[in-house]
Amino acid sequence: MSRAIMFRRRLVPLATALVLASTGVIAEARSAPGRSSPGPARTWTGTWEAAASGTAPALPGASIRNVVRTSVGGGAARVRLSNRLGTRPLRLGSVTLALQLPGEPGSPRAVAGSVRAVTFAGARSVTVPAGKDLVSDPVALRVPADAGLLVSVHTPLDSGPATYHRSALRTNFVAPGGDRTAQESGAAYTTGVGSWYYVTGVDVLAASAAGSVVALGDSITDGTGSSFGADRRWPDRLAARLRGLPAHRRPGVLNAGISGNRLLLDGRGPSALARLDSDVLSRAGVRTVIVLEGVNDIKGTPEQTDPRALEDAYRLVVRRAHARGVRVVGATITPYGGHGAYTPARESVRQAVNTAIRTHRIFDAVVDLDAAVRDPARPDRILPAYDPGDHLHFNDAGMRALADAIDLRTLTARPHGHRPSRLSPR
Repeated sequence: MSRAIMFRRRLVPLATALVLASTGVIAEARSAPGRSSPGPARTWTGTWEAAASGTAPALPGASIRNVVRTSVGGGAARVRLSNRLGTRPLRLGSVTLALQLPGEPGSPRAVAGSVRAVTFAGARSVTVPAGKDLVSDPVALRVPADAGLLVSVHTPLDSGPATYHRSALRTNFVAPGGDRTAQESGAAYTTGVGSWYYVTGVDVLAASAAGSVVALGDSITDGTGSSFGADRRWPDRLAARLRGLPAHRRPGVLNAGISGNRLLLDGRGPSALARLDSDVLSRAGVRTVIVLEGVNDIKGTPEQTDPRALEDAYRLVVRRAHARGVRVVGATITPYGGHGAYTPARESVRQAVNTAIRTHRIFDAVVDLDAAVRDPARPDRILPAYDPGDHLHFNDAGMRALADAIDLRTLTARPHGHRPSRLSPR
């Protein structure tokens, strides 16, 4: 390695640290002997996530403005970009991060003066190898909680299939020609798309020691059935509840739901077992994962007829999570009577799996979502007030009921092996 290259590699982290310190982003973590501490050390915590669910045709020459919403805030940010499902190296010409103009959730407009260049080892352009993710350098931007961010990506070349999250449940934007990543007005972003391209996570530098909670699930977690553009998925409602806690106890909430996802087999995105490291255990500050997976294994093709296979998979998730110091909350599978895929035989499997979740001491804690949303008169169905019409997913009221069934006290405790607490729906 040449001296010039070695010097540059040493210089980039130093320059980044100086920029952050000069903007007041990083507080001193130590105090001199005999002096009181100036405050808690700041750590990286996940504030938003979208799991890679598949690929879409690339948009060579375009700029893509992804709109994401934070759960917690911080004094700086960094962005995770993904070519995990791509087949060729991904060339990123430029990437920016900005605050979305408040009050305009369906707009590509940025707050004046908030656009920041995102760099990778000091470079604005970078190539992401096929099958890999890349986390940016820290970005000196103060990020509020419950705020819109704009992650804009320019792809100058056709880099093959684009890794994306198909169901964003909001409008994102494309500027068809040229690098428009630094544009504040958003005027060039004339085309709307319903997916997030390349961006799979945002972290913030925060004083909270509570870390983050990851919701690992399928379309119910992904938000199918909730209002478009309103951020009313159950993890969004959970984040809103957590914002009522003191700042030092307030974890970020990361949504790792993929519509159509299964626990055991790949299909719509990699299976939950296959993506556990990339979508859960590798995320910044993760302390707890809530697992709501299994209905697509039971009703999908091929269907899972042996409840023990799902129980064994849950136990594997718990072992892998505990090895990383992560607590696991298991959620019972919600009803879907009346849906086209429902059969009495499949209902028998669902009931057996739920019995195992409730009584077999698999998880650190159990949240009984089945009990929270089922119709007492017809327990194989969800309450009509929560049903958007397909008898499987949940409307906004149903999403709220799911989130409200979770006892917040269980989300920041340490994992304690096989001594699960039972959480009653409220």
